[in-house]
Amino acid sequence: MRILVAEDEAKARRYLARGLGEQGYSVELAEDGNVALTLLREHAFDAAVLDVMLPGRDGWSIVQTMRSEAIHTPVLFLTARDHVEDRVRGFEIGANDYLVKPFAFAELLARLRNLLRRDESTGDVALLRVGPLLIDALRHQVTRDSQPLQLTPKEYALLLLLARHRGRVLSRTLIAESVWGICFESQTNVVDVVIRRLRSKLDAPFAAPLLHTVRGVGYMLDSHDD
Repeated sequence: MRILVAEDEAKARRYLARGLGEQGYSVELAEDGNVALTLLREHAFDAAVLDVMLPGRDGWSIVQTMRSEAIHTPVLFLTARDHVEDRVRGFEIGANDYLVKPFAFAELLARLRNLLRRDESTGDVALLRVGPLLIDALRHQVTRDSQPLQLTPKEYALLLLLARHRGRVLSRTLIAESVWGICFESQTNVVDVVIRRLRSKLDAPFAAPLLHTVRGVGYMLDSHDD
């Protein structure tokens, strides 16, 4: 599990990194809101722990931008502001949970695990539909126009990643990290090879393409049928 922790206080940042690392999480740190948003755009995280009052760009702005760009990473807000209006605002703009400072690490860990379970239950079990494409993530079955598609494990993992980020352009780096768990190198064409194989099954036999190439940026799954 990859967790982004955005916190401007160095002591709190080290405390969270050490505690989450001891629990087996892979932790990426940011001390600035602009850096945090860049990381969320360019990498796949299972959850983000964001301090509301970050320099550069505050937590409210980060979450608003994430949701407007179809980045659905679960967010746990950390804040010293214990006002109902602040908590309501956080939930209204798309945060998933809210923890007031000072907090016990055990409570943060419990809330984070709850977010991750909730994301798994809504993401893995639900049927994902993109126009004529239907993905049953529970049974690992894919159909387009009611016709079953026979995909390899990597093709399926790639399609599922794109479907869960429908309408968002995913870079080759993000795809390689998420599907293969590797650092992408420019001379490596593994992503492009699997994209071509997936496109031959997903789009070639049908009239309208669902898998789109954004030249110089990455790939996107989307349909104009719905």
